[in-house]
Amino acid sequence: MLIDFKWVDRTFLESMIEITDSAVRQLRALVGAAAEKGLRIGIAKGGCSGLQYEMTLGEARPGDSVVERDGMKFFIDEDSAKLLRGSTLDYHDALAGAGFQIVNPNAARTCGCGSSFEPTRPL
Repeated sequence: MLIDFKWVDRTFLESMIEITDSAVRQLRALVGAAAEKGLRIGIAKGGCSGLQYEMTLGEARPGDSVVERDGMKFFIDEDSAKLLRGSTLDYHDALAGAGFQIVNPNAARTCGCGSSFEPTRPL
């Protein structure tokens, strides 16, 4: 039996993180027509709960997974992908603040502002 690795990879990327319409619209407003630009999503040590989310505009780096939705690109490094699997990236514009937000099922607990978390399993 042959395995179509392109299909496996695409399925993995599609199930890695869900990107909402609101997040796509906001990224499009930020990067415009710069096709090589996207949102880099990462996780680093720090924050009040142990790990924190980092998001910056940039380009793909070697080893990144690239999740593309409606022509917009989201770049996730290999280590962060493990902790983001099954998450949802959204964009909220509210009186209390605006920004990209991640709902992560791999978080055992999060801080009050939602920018850091403790993973459900040890690193």
